[in-house]
Amino acid sequence: MPRSFEEVVLPHLDAAFNYARWLTKNDADAEDVVQDASVRALRFFSSLRGEDARAWLFTIVRNTWYGRFPRRAGSPVMTVGEEDADNRADASLDPEAQLIQQRTVERVRHALETLPTDFREVLVLRELEGLSYKEIAVIVGIPLGTVMSRLARARERLAGVLTPGD
Repeated sequence: MPRSFEEVVLPHLDAAFNYARWLTKNDADAEDVVQDASVRALRFFSSLRGEDARAWLFTIVRNTWYGRFPRRAGSPVMTVGEEDADNRADASLDPEAQLIQQRTVERVRHALETLPTDFREVLVLRELEGLSYKEIAVIVGIPLGTVMSRLARARERLAGVLTPGD
């Protein structure tokens, strides 16, 4: 039984925006990328095979981003807007623990933003979006072994940035 675009793709728009925001490091650019990607997804909806609409949409988001914003060495570093970031503290924690949690989230977010795009995107797809290595390989268009290698190097770099005393 054929399903509609609204049923299959639209539930993944928030995740697509989150992914685009990590790629672009800018909310406005992320919105533009997701809007363009959504139009493309609608246009090519008939090419979606199987049930993996999320990975399919992420691939379109990634390709749209690279089409709109080609890689440029020395491009300015922008940060994800703090007002739009998910800064909700765990309400079950006392105020001191909530403050520590908020600072930790900010520190990790900043550390992720310092990673090169190739590392940041596989780390975001795996750790924040929960995609499998195989799904990441399809989205990014690289072999499975390269996904594993990039993840390992991204985790090493992230740990290096997050090491106390830096």
